[in-house]
Amino acid sequence: MSFTYPEVGATRDAPLPAGYRHVRRDVVIGAGEAVFERAAAALLSWRMHRAAGLTVAPGSAPEATPGALVVLRLGRGPLSLRIPCRVVYRLEQPRLRGFAYGTLPGHPERGEEAFAVHLTDSGRVRFRITAFSRPATLLARAGGPVTVLVQELATNRYVSALRRLSHA
Repeated sequence: MSFTYPEVGATRDAPLPAGYRHVRRDVVIGAGEAVFERAAAALLSWRMHRAAGLTVAPGSAPEATPGALVVLRLGRGPLSLRIPCRVVYRLEQPRLRGFAYGTLPGHPERGEEAFAVHLTDSGRVRFRITAFSRPATLLARAGGPVTVLVQELATNRYVSALRRLSHA
């Protein structure tokens, strides 16, 4: 299955591609190496997504590794929203861990989202979300401002979930 946008990997670069809505969030979620390790583990294993209220569909990769497929679902039952993505790259450094995934056919948006956890020299643990997207389906286009609010809510839920999981 092919990505639904041509700028694959662009969340690594600055500036983000034109013609998309951009999201940049960079927050402190705690301090210390133990918090960093717990946050990185929760992020790379999809636990953050689950704690944010998404379902990780059966058959999805158990961990975010390049090329891995993950199908997320928002909601339950026949009205749930299917969100298929493929991992584009993974960050695996001593003080920086994370990944980016891109949209696949069937996703309501087109674009890419990157998640990174960084242990700073001062010992703070920062969580960064970088994304670019635009509507891919009629429903997402018709949603207009509501679609933007849903994305903002998802971003807030990711931050809250990773903060909780890194302190558990």
